[in-house]
Amino acid sequence: MITSFSLAKGKDLIGDDYLDVKKFDDLTVAVLCDGVGSADGGREAAKRVVKYLINNFKNRIKSWPLEKTIKTFITSINKILYNESLNLYEREELLTTLALVVIENDRLYGANVGDTRIYLKRDNNLIQLSLDQSEDNMLLEAIGMKENINIYYFENELQKNDEILLCSDGLYNVLDEEEIKRFMDLGAYNLVKAASKKVNDNLPDDTSAIVIKIKNLPPINKLKKLNLEIPETLKKDQIIDGYKLIKPLIQNNRTWLVEKKDKKYVMKFPLIEAKENEHLLDQYIKEAWNAVRLKAGFFPKAVIPKKRSYRYYIQEYIDGVNLKKYKKPLHIDDAINLAKTLLNASQYLLKYDLVHADIKPENIIVSKRKDKIIFKIIDFGNITEIYSINTKAGTPSYLAPERFKDALINESTEIFAIGVTLYEALTGKLPYGEIEPFSNPTFKSPKEPKKLNPKIPDWLNSVILRSIEINPDKRYKHYSEMLFELTHPQKVKPYFDKSKSLIQRDPAKAYKIAFFVSLFVNFLLLYLLLK
Repeated sequence: MITSFSLAKGKDLIGDDYLDVKKFDDLTVAVLCDGVGSADGGREAAKRVVKYLINNFKNRIKSWPLEKTIKTFITSINKILYNESLNLYEREELLTTLALVVIENDRLYGANVGDTRIYLKRDNNLIQLSLDQSEDNMLLEAIGMKENINIYYFENELQKNDEILLCSDGLYNVLDEEEIKRFMDLGAYNLVKAASKKVNDNLPDDTSAIVIKIKNLPPINKLKKLNLEIPETLKKDQIIDGYKLIKPLIQNNRTWLVEKKDKKYVMKFPLIEAKENEHLLDQYIKEAWNAVRLKAGFFPKAVIPKKRSYRYYIQEYIDGVNLKKYKKPLHIDDAINLAKTLLNASQYLLKYDLVHADIKPENIIVSKRKDKIIFKIIDFGNITEIYSINTKAGTPSYLAPERFKDALINESTEIFAIGVTLYEALTGKLPYGEIEPFSNPTFKSPKEPKKLNPKIPDWLNSVILRSIEINPDKRYKHYSEMLFELTHPQKVKPYFDKSKSLIQRDPAKAYKIAFFVSLFVNFLLLYLLLK
């Protein structure tokens, strides 16, 4: 849980502090800056540093270690403000202190410049993690103060129920550590208001705080630190920890059908490049962790064996074929069941703040249970946090139009992929055609699925068209909306593309109107002739 709050000093309406917190995929980034009040550009500097760091973390080079990323970004904005200050003022005026925290899985990365502080509260003990770069109330370091900045950097392992506080000196100069510790549990708003109340709502300095409470931590770092080899070559009939490799299931030769004690499983290894590429290794570990923790009937069961001689995880083998290779079109009842499965699975992932991010026929296995078709969703490799920005997850032909413009990934963009999958399963065609990777496609109104498969009922035709609507404002916003209409077909309103003419949208209605207009005109002409 994350809270933040800021109050200006005295009766001022605007202060020199600036803060922001953002989540990017598996990172949480919190930045708090305290603009130097005695400098002409203090507030501007604080705002610009926060925005610069947040924007750069959004587009960071993921292969870089976080220490390099943090130090590079801080050094860069410092030089920008220092040089700009000399050009504008002929002296150092764009000055601000900085506190920065980055959380990745169960690890905390932090840095500060100046006297803006970072605290960690653990087991009711308050520990200052940052270093005050000041002496006798004089700043020794600040962003924009000199060309080469001295950054105080640190890292720590996080634990469940830890609390992290970023705060300006306006807070810790009013509240002592016991008071800070007591009010932290109530969040940033109550912490800052407690400081204000202590001085009769007449704060001597701008006062800001960000409080981050750690509820649960995935054991990803522990999995990463295990001393396990990544095998370079894998061969048919090879035995690994009692599992016999039968055949590779995908072209990269890293996912295998295996057998142990006459039972079949799927064994998945990291890419060979993960030996040298930390980002690829992190992706694999995250995939394995998601595969294991997402325990629901929509997904194959998975386990990470405790005793392994190599880095891999084991997944349940589903005897079936992927939906892309399955006969088309699906029976209407099976297609409705498919849509419900995908929506229910997506709602389940939402409990973890996750989205699948690559829903498509290839990632859906069709199998039978007692003569009934069931669907299982596979591929945990692209699962990511909802509202992720700048994620490359997904397959172009199933991406919502806004995803090609770096829009954040959300329920509506996932619904689009579900709709395209449903359209293809019922018609054998893609509504917007095959879209090539790295292209900038133009989306035009698709052909109604009912025209390709006359068995599709009108209500389902409308549901599909609304789910693949080009304009996100006209598309379903939430899984629950689409799921409701799938389970209440009598309540589905006809869906028409308003950009089309009436004869294109509803020819029967257009001809009917034309007939009555023509009849009226004929009666009118007859009346005028007889008059």
